[in-house]
Amino acid sequence: QVQLVESGGGLVQPGGSLNLSCAASGSRLDINAMSWYRQAPGRQRELAAQITSTGDTNYADSVKGRFTISRDNAKNTVYLQMNSLKAEDTAVYYCYAFVRSRTAWWRNYWGQGTPVTVSS
Repeated sequence: QVQLVESGGGLVQPGGSLNLSCAASGSRLDINAMSWYRQAPGRQRELAAQITSTGDTNYADSVKGRFTISRDNAKNTVYLQMNSLKAEDTAVYYCYAFVRSRTAWWRNYWGQGTPVTVSS
């Protein structure tokens, strides 16, 4: 059973920073792409940032230059460093990974979500 567990969300003032983490657990994992999505109240879930297994990255235009995605393959963990946060970054942030495990072929997995609130 593969699980993605996020941490690091919370309340921050505009202009502040947060660092999100997402750790994948399970037996004999092969992890391809890992991503962070976000869903603001009343809006559809959208991709914020993505990183491939080789380290190539892709960002939504709205977060370019402010967010940095990285991963530690030895720890099966992906991070999202968020700087210069704005009120419009307020959302629930979801971790995503495309994973093959000992018990399952390649499939999509999602974390439970961690809320980020940017407010003064």
